[in-house]
Amino acid sequence: MIAIAEDGLLVAAGVLAGIVGTAGGITSLISYPALLLVGIPALPATVANTVAIVACWPGSAAASRPELRGQGPWLRRWIPVAAAGGTGGSVLLLVTPAGVFGQVVPFLIAAGSLALLLQPRITAGSQENGRRGAGLLLAAGVLALAFYNGYFGAGAGVLTLSLLLLTADSQLTRANALKNMLVGAASIASAVTFVILARVDWAVVAPLAAGMLAGSTLGPRVARRMPPGLLRWLVALMGLGFAIRLWVS
Repeated sequence: MIAIAEDGLLVAAGVLAGIVGTAGGITSLISYPALLLVGIPALPATVANTVAIVACWPGSAAASRPELRGQGPWLRRWIPVAAAGGTGGSVLLLVTPAGVFGQVVPFLIAAGSLALLLQPRITAGSQENGRRGAGLLLAAGVLALAFYNGYFGAGAGVLTLSLLLLTADSQLTRANALKNMLVGAASIASAVTFVILARVDWAVVAPLAAGMLAGSTLGPRVARRMPPGLLRWLVALMGLGFAIRLWVS
């Protein structure tokens, strides 16, 4: 009965995490604490969470087809960069103390959330001054955030969304769809690395991933129907709340 209850909790957490994450929020805000709640230690929980998040990619891709139409060349250019970053971050996680980089995570998530709130103003200023340097910032940012996604991951979606809004596409739902594809590519590369080099707790990955697959088909539709301003505030406040929680703990 306990195992059934734990599986049910993980499925439910996966559904909610899939919706939140693919709508622009933080998947790990829900999925990672759920893994800790059922008794998984921190490092195995990080590995299991990353592997389970792969299930969000096909669902979000299918649900985001209107926003992704015509984005094939852009995705073919940047998905390999994200995959390379995710692989590097995962390898680093497995060979270094897990808490070293975690100390700056709350500040990174808070910075990304504030950038998301200020994005319309920043974008307007960048359009007035031109977008010189945006390509270099995008390249460095995609690689760095994918690396971070492979190492720790929590808040990588919010940070990537903020980056894309500032450098690639100021339309929120389209930037969110592109973000889902980049985060998905980094997560797949990280998951493959963990499967090869680490021990994966498939007993918790399976129910969590099943829930995420279902939830990820709903997230882009939720984002599409919400006013951009409201979505931006909800995601940013969620990110700030998560940053505060991490900082306190």
